[in-house]
Amino acid sequence: FKVVEQLPEGRALEQIKARGYADKYRASGKPIHLIGVEFSSEQRQIVAFEVETVHKKGP
Repeated sequence: FKVVEQLPEGRALEQIKARGYADKYRASGKPIHLIGVEFSSEQRQIVAFEVETVHKKGP
């Protein structure tokens, strides 16, 4: 969940991946759903929403 000034920047999901937030769950072997939401502080509403499913890392 990322707060932006006004327009969507497309960086919420990018940040989740860059910081490796899901890495510790990959060993479970189950699909992992990454959800990035951007909220505009000016408009006071959600301005972007991205979802991506990833799977465990290969051997």
